[in-house]
Amino acid sequence: MRIVEKLLALIMVGLNFSLMAQVSDQNINTNAPVYKWDGSRFVMEYNGTVIVNFTLKNGQVIENFSAQSYEKGPEIEQVFKWVSRKEELEFNGSIIGSEESFPCEAEKEEDAPVIIRHCVGLSHSLLNRAVYDRENDWLLSADFPSVLTIVPQKSGQNKNEFNIKIKGYDIILRFRPAYYRIHRGLKYFTPWKNKIQEKSVAGWCSWFAYFDKITEDDIKKTADILSEVLVPFGLEYLQIDDGYQQKPVGVPETWLVPNIKFPSGLADLCSYIKSKGLKPGIWTNVSFHQKEYAETHPQYFVSDENGKPSYGNWIGYVMDGNNTSTLQELVNPVYRGLKEMGWQYFKVDALRHLRYEGYNSHAEYYKNKNVDIEKMYRAFVNSIRNEIGNENYMMGCWGIRPELVGIIDACRIGDDGFGYGGLAEYNSFNNIVWRNDPDHIELTPEDAYKSCMTTSLTGSVFMLTDKPEKYQTQIVEPAKRSLPILFTRPGQVYDIDPSRSAYIGRVNTELSGAGPRVMDADQREYCHLYLTEINKPFENWVMLGRTDGSEKKISFRDLGLDPEKSYHIFEFWSKKYLGSFNKEFQFGDIDPVFGCQLFCIRSVKSHPQIIATNRHITCGGYDLENVTWKNIILSGKSSVVINDIYELLVFEPSDVTFKNLSLLDGELLRNEKSGFIRTISIKPINTMVISWDIVYK
Repeated sequence: MRIVEKLLALIMVGLNFSLMAQVSDQNINTNAPVYKWDGSRFVMEYNGTVIVNFTLKNGQVIENFSAQSYEKGPEIEQVFKWVSRKEELEFNGSIIGSEESFPCEAEKEEDAPVIIRHCVGLSHSLLNRAVYDRENDWLLSADFPSVLTIVPQKSGQNKNEFNIKIKGYDIILRFRPAYYRIHRGLKYFTPWKNKIQEKSVAGWCSWFAYFDKITEDDIKKTADILSEVLVPFGLEYLQIDDGYQQKPVGVPETWLVPNIKFPSGLADLCSYIKSKGLKPGIWTNVSFHQKEYAETHPQYFVSDENGKPSYGNWIGYVMDGNNTSTLQELVNPVYRGLKEMGWQYFKVDALRHLRYEGYNSHAEYYKNKNVDIEKMYRAFVNSIRNEIGNENYMMGCWGIRPELVGIIDACRIGDDGFGYGGLAEYNSFNNIVWRNDPDHIELTPEDAYKSCMTTSLTGSVFMLTDKPEKYQTQIVEPAKRSLPILFTRPGQVYDIDPSRSAYIGRVNTELSGAGPRVMDADQREYCHLYLTEINKPFENWVMLGRTDGSEKKISFRDLGLDPEKSYHIFEFWSKKYLGSFNKEFQFGDIDPVFGCQLFCIRSVKSHPQIIATNRHITCGGYDLENVTWKNIILSGKSSVVINDIYELLVFEPSDVTFKNLSLLDGELLRNEKSGFIRTISIKPINTMVISWDIVYK
């Protein structure tokens, strides 16, 4: 059944995307690019800016050049082809994009392993065959089988520049303007107006820990423990969920004045959370269940066929988003009041029910009023955004909400409970369209390491949801190592599993939000390899997460690495150095204690080098700075947490001899060598940056 579903999904891609491909802003330029080809040089401009400048290798002759422009409504695809039957052609040059442009894959290579790719910094992967410019929403890619290398050359506040080399007998370039907005069907995607917040989004949510039995004392106790255990590692938010409000919910007072379980009030609780070094977050929803009020104020609600306030499952009495008085009296005061109290993270729930049971189910009602349901729905949610301000975080809940692109910061893409499926089904949305929220993590023996690892490696929203006592036990370790969440971009601008995103247009016709719909993300895991590229000024390396034993080995080529080089492999959770390898390496068995593996893969150098650190699952991607090898001294700086034993693991070739270690700040606990690996353990005296020098002779 799964195979059939995927095939049907792929067939539906074109249909659904064409239904969604409507321009919402008539001032947006979707013209084809302007290009010039003079027989040896190719230049392309888009919106008045040169974005491509390629030159043919000296002495080479093109036998055939052709260009085709495909236009269907607002959708444009420009294709260029160069052909030579006598010799392999070679172009060299540059692609120039905005500061939000980055290398990526535009399509999956035939027979390639299924891997979810993300990148910290600009990618150097040999898998890349495209550059996507988020700010201007264009995609430039090269078709197979030509050989393409993309090397980030310059990055600045206004633009990124990439050196390009492309070789082949047939070279085909494909340019797609308005890629996400038109080709991917997200008509409200206007990235030049809305940037993704790059800071770590990590916190704790009360829902699975306490459900609606949560109390004020529970929140304060949680704040106390989080402040001590996880805040030093990068956890920021404490978000109270369902259970504080009066019932039935309705007028603003039912949200702003809590029930008797919260005797000190929400403002006091907000202040307490802040006093513990946390940012306060709060759950609300857009339902209305006060029958008496609805019946005495029918003007604020959608009417049924009898002229009475209409009632829907989950949403209650449907607040009329077309009536500005409804927003002014029933919606805006809630969020204005919460913001004034100091709440900074807003989880807005029941948005699917407002759309499906609320507005879609009353399409005829609004048609008679000549009201665009989608625009009204968007205006309703935007009124919440206007009250809380852009400086505060807004997470839309739950299910895929393409109508709210550009309004919400994050989207809870699936049902209640952590979902692995969405990491593959909406991987191309993450940190491009919004930040994906796979929902909160329970630190269970079965999933603690796996869920923390995959969430952090993909740069998704990271929210824990356990009773706080659990964080005083060893099971908290994977959470500590996964924090903070580094900002990533997807390495693929297509979805690994398109079987859900193919149906994104169905939000226009769904009438019920009871349970997951066909476009909502799955919870079951379909992809088991997670590749995150770490790009620092001093070094580039990759992290490979593995959550299943079906694949036994992998080639370095399939990881986007140079197959002619050798690589050190270090398994992070077990702290084992596996050796240096050529061409490929064997995974080995997954330790049931962890339920997953995390490999740090670094190219072999001719001198001592850092293999890994233990602070963060990126093996130095967060904590290491200014690592250098100069005058036979390996030196660097590390961000450390007070009393958290920090380890540097250094590979030392046989032709060098350790002389001494110089450590500025911190207590040296261990300095030992086993085989080729030296382990240096340091006890930090504070949460700070320490400096170290390892001297050789």
